[in-house]
Amino acid sequence: EVRYWIKTTIKSIGMLFKGQVKANDLSGPVGIVDQIGETYDAAKEEGAFVVWLNMVNMAIFLSANIGVMNLLPIPGLDGGRLLFLIIEVIRGKKIPPDKEGMVHFAGLVLLMGLMVFVMANDIRKLFV
Repeated sequence: EVRYWIKTTIKSIGMLFKGQVKANDLSGPVGIVDQIGETYDAAKEEGAFVVWLNMVNMAIFLSANIGVMNLLPIPGLDGGRLLFLIIEVIRGKKIPPDKEGMVHFAGLVLLMGLMVFVMANDIRKLFV
């Protein structure tokens, strides 16, 4: 199950970069909570066990998704730090901490901007 969700997450990222998925299709915390609510409402008529299975499936999906996203080579994420470590191994010397810090800070600022965009998009979708 986890392997399936990891592959699906990687395919989704590829589809986003290829333009097959629009930015409006992204969901953040607000959209995820809304989706969990819809899943619960759809499954509650089938009984507690089906609700439990659906919630476990959503938890697996979220864990796999967060894991894959965190390993992307984006400064500010763990994957960005791994990228710097690989560069240091290839170069054979350490990258100055101040320069690395600046790159991670810039990546973090961009990630925060993306988070604001995604959350605003989620809230807009709730009311439209």
